[in-house]
Amino acid sequence: MSGPRPETYWDAVIIGAGHNALVTAAYLATAGKRTLVLERRERVGGAADTVELARGVRAPALAHTVGRLRPSVQKDLALAHHGLSLVAPEVRVFAPSPGGGAITLWGDATKTAAGLGEDGHGYRQFDKRMRLLGRFLDELGRSTPPDIKSPGFGDAIAGLKLGRSFKGLGRDGSRTVLRVLPMAIADLVAESVESDALRGLLAWRGVRFGNVGPWSAGTAAMLLIDGAGNDGGAAGETVFAKGGPGALSVALAAAAQAAGATIRTSAPVAHITSRDGRATGVVLEGGEEIAARAVVSGADPKRTLLDLVDPVELGPSLSWRAGNIRTPGVVAKVNLVLRKLPAFKAAAGDEDLLRGRIVIAPGIDAMERAFDATKYGRWSDQPILEATIPSLADPSLVDGARAGTQVMSVIAQYAPYDLAGSAEDPSSRGPAGWDGRREAFGDAVIAVLESVAPGIGRLVSARQVLTPVDLEQQYGLSGGHPLHAEQGLDQFFVWRPLLGHARYRIALERLYLCGSGAHPGGGITGGPGQNAAREILKDLSKRA
Repeated sequence: MSGPRPETYWDAVIIGAGHNALVTAAYLATAGKRTLVLERRERVGGAADTVELARGVRAPALAHTVGRLRPSVQKDLALAHHGLSLVAPEVRVFAPSPGGGAITLWGDATKTAAGLGEDGHGYRQFDKRMRLLGRFLDELGRSTPPDIKSPGFGDAIAGLKLGRSFKGLGRDGSRTVLRVLPMAIADLVAESVESDALRGLLAWRGVRFGNVGPWSAGTAAMLLIDGAGNDGGAAGETVFAKGGPGALSVALAAAAQAAGATIRTSAPVAHITSRDGRATGVVLEGGEEIAARAVVSGADPKRTLLDLVDPVELGPSLSWRAGNIRTPGVVAKVNLVLRKLPAFKAAAGDEDLLRGRIVIAPGIDAMERAFDATKYGRWSDQPILEATIPSLADPSLVDGARAGTQVMSVIAQYAPYDLAGSAEDPSSRGPAGWDGRREAFGDAVIAVLESVAPGIGRLVSARQVLTPVDLEQQYGLSGGHPLHAEQGLDQFFVWRPLLGHARYRIALERLYLCGSGAHPGGGITGGPGQNAAREILKDLSKRA
């Protein structure tokens, strides 16, 4: 480009201000690129937000922990300097059972094993295996998928690095990772531990957020992906941001703005402009046109391609493929305001046990039965739950005037986006079928909590139930899927989101994807945003 640049000129315009989009913006701005972020909501963060449940009480919008955020993102963007403060309880998971017993997973694997009796040795071995394979998956997650059409020298170098990492697994480790990736998580955990309750607990992270059950193929890979790049091991990470996940988004926005990025909220993008197969900018719903050298979408890939890109530019083949990206949301979010801390029978009054994640996943068969309901368009009346009481670790979520009040954040699975309904009542089918049923599902969640914390229902002073349909409408998640797309092996690495479009460059020249629908996916990691920024900067430097 030659000649003076207009005042409205941008190197990159980013659609959405979710955490990955903000990561990308911060890296681009730090590299000196004029970067504009456009967010349709009135605040940044997307699903990584903290919402007001009742007067003086706040709760996580969707995800309640931030422990999977890449350490390199935290360091590079100086997030602590921008106000991010993290809290990591010693207990990672407390898993009570209706019978009164419980399993506790600590950050210290040795301490955990000591409380597991005969399964202690198997747990230690499983934890060791998860950490070893997780390191390889982390290396894979930091790399850009190869160009399958015309691989270049950079792809060869990346391949050599991955080869060294694979070799570093050793003979047993390399054979194990190839064997494990396509396995059902139920089979994998059964190789190490005998207790069904412990098997269910360890298997949970292999199905969390996915339209899969523990016997579904490839769920072992989902567990390994969840453990990549962090210190989770078999227990998984449990780290809270003070102020809730919204505090992380605020810190990321501050880092981006400090580097020179501009963020506009209440600025919904109507469509992406393009010419001759090249993205040229965006048009806002109000009609304002914004030109940019690069357009970056933090939205999910299905929404990006089908709602924002000109269908003529996209073409029928890619439109068909985009429509087949799997986004079957089965996760509901239930937020509760409690008058006081509930009494979990198995905790015996030990408040410290409740500071991590509280998982109610009674066993492999119970999880599979809960998943079975979604196959027939029904929500499970015995949903699997992962709850936290973030106000224990972060009292700032509750105003001092409401001393004793607690917040409970619950991820409830399985609740399908599309309900089967009945032939007699067409309005009860599909996404619209959730109208009038939200509170019934909330009651089912309370009933499961009552089985391990009797009387908790009487402590609820306010309740919010968000179905997959609500998650789609409020946060722009196609199908209500928290990860922008299923994390199965058919939508991973070179296949995420689509084969031939996995290098953060998608559909059009100068159009990029930076959200969880891009490699390596996942929840609050910042990985897709960091990786995308690297590739965008490469391209912008070539066109400078």
